[in-house]
Amino acid sequence: MTDSDADAELMRRVREGDEGAFCDLIERHQRVVVATIHRAIGDAWEAEDLAQRVFLQIYRSAGRYQPTAKFTTWMFTIVHNTIRNEYRRRARHAAASLDEVGEQLPDSRAADPARQVAETELQDRIQAAIGELPANQRTAVILCRYEGLSYDEIAAVLGCTIPAVKSLLHRARQSLKEKLRGLF
Repeated sequence: MTDSDADAELMRRVREGDEGAFCDLIERHQRVVVATIHRAIGDAWEAEDLAQRVFLQIYRSAGRYQPTAKFTTWMFTIVHNTIRNEYRRRARHAAASLDEVGEQLPDSRAADPARQVAETELQDRIQAAIGELPANQRTAVILCRYEGLSYDEIAAVLGCTIPAVKSLLHRARQSLKEKLRGLF
């Protein structure tokens, strides 16, 4: 049984009220959902909360789920919409984060502090550059680079054509090259 078939079977069981199947579904996909949201919004705590919203939406939508496409494509569509809604909410209610206030907690587990700082700074710059991309470009980059989705899966998530996905990724790469010039 393929992963896609297993997911479809779990969703069938969730639709029938099997809470254990829903727990299995969460276990299978929680890490990738949280990671995707974290990459998009840059806040680990908020990513956990938004992931819960995603799985709640999956549970509520179980009755409408049709296994015509891969489950992960359907799931990433919900993730994409949740992230987009979060950006809208943040635009309406701007708030300072702990990072903006300057609160930083040291990581006592870091083996080489200088290297760790350089790596963290580089990752922060890359995340910031990705965060500055337009929403569809940002989502396309995250789904392609970090989640390994194919162009047709990304097209299904974003509701566009494969050539449009290629165009989004090309424009995103060009923009990222410009923003990160001098780092590499």
